[in-house]
Amino acid sequence: MEKDPAAATEGVIEMAAEQATPGMHLLLDFWGCRNMQDIDGIEIALRRAAEACRATVISVQLHSFGAAAGVTGVAILAESHISIHTWPETGYVALDIFVCGNCDAARGADVLADYFQPQRQETTACRRGKTPAALPAQPRNLANNP
Repeated sequence: MEKDPAAATEGVIEMAAEQATPGMHLLLDFWGCRNMQDIDGIEIALRRAAEACRATVISVQLHSFGAAAGVTGVAILAESHISIHTWPETGYVALDIFVCGNCDAARGADVLADYFQPQRQETTACRRGKTPAALPAQPRNLANNP
């Protein structure tokens, strides 16, 4: 099945200006999904998504909340992470892919969309680590100095 190149950017919300940054963080909202309770299938999908991103999987930890409930978990990557939370009762899946270096988060998002087959999806892209115009002389400790 060939994908329409225009569809790759459909529903993408760009949260930061184009510039070289250490990482890309994609937030994926999928509605009307399949395969939301298949913990083994989800692990395979997360591993395939990481491979598509050109990321290195360190470990995958998933938890099922039971036969009629969802799954939560994370794939820990050398380049950051992919996390998931599913709500089969509403057909909703929330995922995020945060990668750095030469990884391509969008390729992982395509793998996850192929696995969950959402009827509707929205992707929010955020470039992480953008250097501010001026850095403070001392980092703020938010715990002690809000």
